[in-house]
Amino acid sequence: MTQKALGFGVDIGGSGVKGAVVDLRTGVFVGERVKIATPQPATPEAVAEVVGQIVDECAWEGPVGITLPSVVTQQVARTAANIDESWVGTNVHDLFTQALGRETISVLNDADAAGIAEVAFGSDTARSGAVIFLTFGTGIGSAFLVDGTLFPNTELGHMLVDGTEAEHFASSAAKDREELSYKKWAKRVDKVLHEYDRLFNPAAFIVGGGISRHADKWVPLLTVDTPVAPAALRNRAGIVGAAMAAQDHVAP
Repeated sequence: MTQKALGFGVDIGGSGVKGAVVDLRTGVFVGERVKIATPQPATPEAVAEVVGQIVDECAWEGPVGITLPSVVTQQVARTAANIDESWVGTNVHDLFTQALGRETISVLNDADAAGIAEVAFGSDTARSGAVIFLTFGTGIGSAFLVDGTLFPNTELGHMLVDGTEAEHFASSAAKDREELSYKKWAKRVDKVLHEYDRLFNPAAFIVGGGISRHADKWVPLLTVDTPVAPAALRNRAGIVGAAMAAQDHVAP
């Protein structure tokens, strides 16, 4: 397989930093995914060191795409969700260029990366009409897609629903933290989706993140009228989207 057919993505989350070599023709991992716990505190320097460890462990020498749970514009982190506040204002391209010793780096919002991967390698639903792609993990990430084209940095997880940030009570981390059953947690997700549906009127919701592997346990419990489909790429999407961004030199 040629180097051009391969890419490398790193997905930085609140609990883990994950990376893998990706076959850019299929969206499938080549070899094993490497995961290291997110350092605490999750400062830029500490996280960049972990990213370097992952890249080195995989012996990857080409372009690297990296996702952040942050609004990223002009390669500067503008917010910090579930990572240290010191990320705000950080030039992430410069940070990772220094840590990895290479210039060919693209950094983008984590849910946006997952969304573009779902468009490329997921179901047809992601490529048609107005779609809201949501990732449920440490927080709730979002990507707005219109006929497969991304509107970046939406961050719906921070929208107030009944006076509380949506991700504070309806993320999968909230489910684990409060030891909620799928039934009780689905009621919370349902409330969030009803609010998103009322405001944005999408043609469909696509739900991703690790908990989407168990979509059969909670998606059928939702009452929102708009169709809700589990992401085809499940929890691989962030890494795949990051690798795509690096290959295409996407730098929001």
